[in-house]
Formats: sequence, C-alpha cells, structure tokens
Amino acid sequence: MTRYTVHFQGRVQGVGFRYTAVQVARGFPVAGYVRNLPDGRVQLVAEGDPADLKDFLQTLEQAMAGYITSQTLDQSPANGEFGQPAPGGLTVRH
Repeated sequence: MTRYTVHFQGRVQGVGFRYTAVQVARGFPVAGYVRNLPDGRVQLVAEGDPADLKDFLQTLEQAMAGYITSQTLDQSPANGEFGQPAPGGLTVRH
C-alpha cells in the first residue's frame, strides 16, 4: 500500500472541494482525510493501492479542475493509520 499526501492550491476553499473529495472517494478503495489549511490550501492524505490512488486523484482533479491552480504530491509507504482502504473511507477533518 501507498500513502499520498497532496496539497492543492488555487480557489479550493469555500467551493465544495472537501465534499467533492469525499463523494469521489466513494468510488475508490482508499482511506484517509481531507482538510482545509489556514494558508488557503487543501490537504488530502489517502492510503491505498497505487493504481486506485492514481485513479481517485485523477477523478478528483477532473471534478475540481476549474479551482486547482497547482498541487504538490508526496508519495510514501502507507502506515495503516486509517484502517483498511474501502469505498467511502475518506473523511473530512476540521
């Protein structure tokens, strides 16, 4: 398993980004969270199979393409912090 930590920049707060991420994640076996950061970015941390994470991220990027101006992705080994990846395994953190 792999862990993606992604920081999205642009007009990503106040536009339903976190809600959209959770909805998109219902179609992919991933586990993790999405949250707003004080500096205006959105952070997404998700674990799962690399192919599933890639497909999930591409689908989210397509859904929010008009709001994302840039993103950074850090890939590392998963540590199982969020349990077993499953559809609907992404939550919103505040």
